[in-house]
Amino acid sequence: MLLIFTHKITNRLTYTARQLFEKILGIEITFTTKVEDFIKHTGPKMTYSKQPLQNEFFIRSNDLLFEQGINDLDIKVVDWEGVPCFFSAGDKSTLPFDIFSASFFLLSRYEEYLPHVKDSVGRFPVKESIAYQNNFLELPVVDLWAFKLLDALQQRFPDLEHKEKSYRFTSIINVTTSHAFAMRGLARTLGGFFIDLGNFKFRSILDRFSVLLGLKKDPFDNFYELIDIHKKFPIKTMFFFQFAKHSAHDKNVSTNHNKFRYLIKSVADYSEVSLSTSFLSSTDKTVLKQEKNQLGNLINRPVTYSRLRYNRVNVPATYRNLVETEFTDDFSMGYTHEVGFRAGTCTPFHFYDINMEVRQPLRVHPFAVHDYALVNYRSKEEIFEKMDKMYRMVKQVKGDFIVVFSNELLGGKQHLDWMELYQSFLKRYYV
Repeated sequence: MLLIFTHKITNRLTYTARQLFEKILGIEITFTTKVEDFIKHTGPKMTYSKQPLQNEFFIRSNDLLFEQGINDLDIKVVDWEGVPCFFSAGDKSTLPFDIFSASFFLLSRYEEYLPHVKDSVGRFPVKESIAYQNNFLELPVVDLWAFKLLDALQQRFPDLEHKEKSYRFTSIINVTTSHAFAMRGLARTLGGFFIDLGNFKFRSILDRFSVLLGLKKDPFDNFYELIDIHKKFPIKTMFFFQFAKHSAHDKNVSTNHNKFRYLIKSVADYSEVSLSTSFLSSTDKTVLKQEKNQLGNLINRPVTYSRLRYNRVNVPATYRNLVETEFTDDFSMGYTHEVGFRAGTCTPFHFYDINMEVRQPLRVHPFAVHDYALVNYRSKEEIFEKMDKMYRMVKQVKGDFIVVFSNELLGGKQHLDWMELYQSFLKRYYV
């Protein structure tokens, strides 16, 4: 048991310290504000405050974890033995920066509460993030900091016990358009035909009629092929199906189509199936609950996992809606078009609602890469050079390496064979 002395125990501090010590490092902790209890404690201990008590393991605190609400922060990123960090702590501090405040800033998505201009679909832009601006988006810095803290503590307390967690790989298949041409109905089929004709997409017109006449399979219908691939590897796989009404942003097959319903039920026999929310339900609790319940009724099991359309996480409102509609886990924390760690970590964490100053029950699972972040790479070698670095980093800190692929890209016509690339991902990173 590690004892932490601080001048004030706050929700922010307990949330952050428990994530670092208990979830990442496997170290049990307790807090005290009483000097006499700290002095007589014979086990490992540390102080987190403005000044050390004596010559103990000391981290000088920034004000962030003792404040409430959102304030303008002056953040300067510096190097700590090859790892970027911020909130410098001065000479007396055992660590050169306030690891708790820096971790809270990233995990809570503090910067996403600050004023910013959203992108075309209402998302926080990656270029606004401190990680992107300071070139550490591809590093799970919170986990790296935690393990460097562990090394420092073990030098001071060689008998400090910790439970090691294991590296985990998770593959997510995101299904917002299950079929390119099939199951579309007459009006949508004719509309698609005339759009292709107007854009001189004659190959698409040929493919459409080949599918409708039963001469070839719909290119996006690769679900059973994916299931067969997944059977070869002992990995966690999940399919997130959109189950929503048609709209400008949501163009999946009708939820009333029997073949579509049968497809989802069939996939659910082999894999975890949960909800990819629609654009509307990302902000409308009533619609979100309808989609959740309808999908749950179809597969005859509770739907508690979510993925948000376009990874459109708007804090804290989006996560409050998920909590209120009884989702337990979300897999949207990442950027669609950039690889890396949006919250600076590769370890699942609970969302902290800054406006309410409370840890929410929703568990957030950060993903490292979305396939659309890789479409502009020219070769497999270029992709794997990038991915191998991230994999080694996640493996080093025994984190979760979560990748998101879509059936659309896996079935589309690209300069790379995406299905082959996907299988290579599984072979390369599952252990």
